[in-house]
Amino acid sequence: MTRPFRLRTVAATVAATLLLTAGCTARDDAPPPPAATPSVTAAPGATNTVDGVPNPFGAHWDWSRYQQFGPYLRRLAGSATYEEISWCEIERTSGQADWAGLDEIATRSRELGITLHLKIRTGVCWATGGTARHTRGTANKTESAMPTDLGAYQRFVRSVVQRYGPYGVREYAIENEVNAPSYWAGSPEDYARLVRAAAETIRATDPKARVVDSGISSVAYGMGVADRLVRAGRVPEAITAYQAYFQRRVGTRGQQIPAVTGEAQLRRALGTETNSRSLRFLAVTESLLTDRTVDVRQVHFYEHFSGVAPLLDYLRATTPAGTPLQAWEVGQFWRDGDGDPASRAAEMVKTVTLLAAGGIGEISWLPLAYNPNNAAGSEVRYGLLDPDGTERESGRMLAALADAARGATVTPLPASVAGRLNGVAFVRGGSSTLVLWSASNTPVTVPAAPGGRTGAVGAPLGAAGSGTTVTDVPVLLRADQPVDRILATVR
Repeated sequence: MTRPFRLRTVAATVAATLLLTAGCTARDDAPPPPAATPSVTAAPGATNTVDGVPNPFGAHWDWSRYQQFGPYLRRLAGSATYEEISWCEIERTSGQADWAGLDEIATRSRELGITLHLKIRTGVCWATGGTARHTRGTANKTESAMPTDLGAYQRFVRSVVQRYGPYGVREYAIENEVNAPSYWAGSPEDYARLVRAAAETIRATDPKARVVDSGISSVAYGMGVADRLVRAGRVPEAITAYQAYFQRRVGTRGQQIPAVTGEAQLRRALGTETNSRSLRFLAVTESLLTDRTVDVRQVHFYEHFSGVAPLLDYLRATTPAGTPLQAWEVGQFWRDGDGDPASRAAEMVKTVTLLAAGGIGEISWLPLAYNPNNAAGSEVRYGLLDPDGTERESGRMLAALADAARGATVTPLPASVAGRLNGVAFVRGGSSTLVLWSASNTPVTVPAAPGGRTGAVGAPLGAAGSGTTVTDVPVLLRADQPVDRILATVR
């Protein structure tokens, strides 16, 4: 679930921040040519590429609070983030586009050394006709509807790509969580037609650009996990996967996510109107991936980390080989959560490292810091920072993961330690950095290795001495050896 922000309002906020922190470069409203793009002062190793980013661990934030968040965001250099835009918001009157807010976001993202992706939505307005049925937040965001003129839509998409390609934007998602009526008013077939029109325009405008699907919601992915297993006749596995995936969601949406202990209950859950719709949109998304209309699969995941394994199994089974997987939205949905900061931070580490080890190339935590004035009135989704930008334990840990991963090769743990250790490894040159925790309640000892240093994630590392004892709390272990050799004599 994204939290799109108000481009018009934030333009003034970000511009003021630019004046305070870096000075402001004047420019007119014309699309900036490559030679005139803002200069970039990025952290070492923060050069992004089309095929991946040098740091998989990033975040999504509210740009109106950039001044509070800026110091922390610099620690995530080399990662990627996204911004959601709406045709109806940028072009409130036909032919009169206001790019000011998005220009500032693109400028500042580059200066942070963070790759910006764009999520292009239509909204509901003159460009689509009709009246919005779902309005969200103080910005009055609405669902999207099918454009009345696909040619006009393609001209808007072309203007977006022409304008922001020079800023380094290379990935464009079409819409957001179209399985939800509050985000998409049309049918799956309408959505497929929209994506094909957008994809044609994006590729013609920038051959280096990549098209991304809308990002089906976290709940819908869980329904897809269970539905696939049921259809394959693996009902006990489907029930187990459903229970693991939705352990914090049961009852949070009435009967849409009910408790399930048997086949009949599971089939009823999958057959509700809402969940049937989600499965149809999952299917059309996968057809767009299969026929290569879409280049990148976008994943949203807000569940307990025990849901990562069934999600990864589903993605492997339903995604064409070679298709990049990116998690543009990852977080902790936990209504009235009672976890202490240490346990919530440890869970965050487990979630993002399991996703990275499973082949997810970009992982953006959402939210960076929750908004205390949100409609829920509580922190339903856990932030890395306090609302004022103060770094939490979870924020310190994610920054440590970013440091370990920046410019490194992400490597899953060898099969030899399966069932004993969970985690991931980052290999850079002759050095390996491992994030580890016990796969059971039994402590595991990793013998000392040359140059070995160890410690809690986010804390200073000390000499490994006689070895490292790994419990269910993630630790970081760094040594000057290949991963297989470090773990060869685990006991």
